[in-house]
Amino acid sequence: MHLTPKIKFKAFAVILVVVGFSSDLYAAEIANPSSSLKILSFVEKGGLMMYPIIFCSILMVGIGLERAYNLRRKNIIDAAFLDQFRSHWNWDDIQLGLQLCASHDTSLARILKTGLLRFGEKVDEIERAIEGAGQHEASLLNSNLRALGAIANITPMMGLLGTVFGMIKAFDVISQSGTGNPGLVASGISEALITTAAGMIVGIPALVLYHYFRAKIDRYVFEMEEISFQLIEELSFKAMR
Repeated sequence: MHLTPKIKFKAFAVILVVVGFSSDLYAAEIANPSSSLKILSFVEKGGLMMYPIIFCSILMVGIGLERAYNLRRKNIIDAAFLDQFRSHWNWDDIQLGLQLCASHDTSLARILKTGLLRFGEKVDEIERAIEGAGQHEASLLNSNLRALGAIANITPMMGLLGTVFGMIKAFDVISQSGTGNPGLVASGISEALITTAAGMIVGIPALVLYHYFRAKIDRYVFEMEEISFQLIEELSFKAMR
């Protein structure tokens, strides 16, 4: 499951595109200050619900960057540690394996340590211990994703709530001025729909990121458990010989 150079190149290209697009937007704002004023006007038209939606968008970006950094493969399944573990372990010196696991702060090292601490017991008990450690690591890796999932669910609802408030104001205008001015009514309704659009603009990417990271974590946990089962079985086989 190592990243191929082609995949790494594509990821780097996406980062360059995002950075370049952001810099273009920043340069456009400097060249045309009225664009930033239009954005502020857009936010003001959306009403008070735009501010928590904007806060959620900032939180979504922060969590996405944090998870992308911490869920790199070397932080979960360190290939160098795994090679070192395979080359130095021995069934009659379990303490060496435990020391190697203790010296590496990765999810795989902690799961292997759990299996080694149960070495000598029944295979079923060792497997249950490894599965329990895998579930614990999955819970740790999923910790910040709960907030991301909440953002994906809450922001569209915030947008709809803002739209309801906006529609109430629009109908209040109709009740006071009548229907003789369709432009005034249309303007009120368009402003009311701004928060719905903003909520979906934030909620949809948050939902995509949530499922992407969840799938990535599930793959990591499955692979770590498989590696641990295999190594413990090899160790048990050597001990029986």
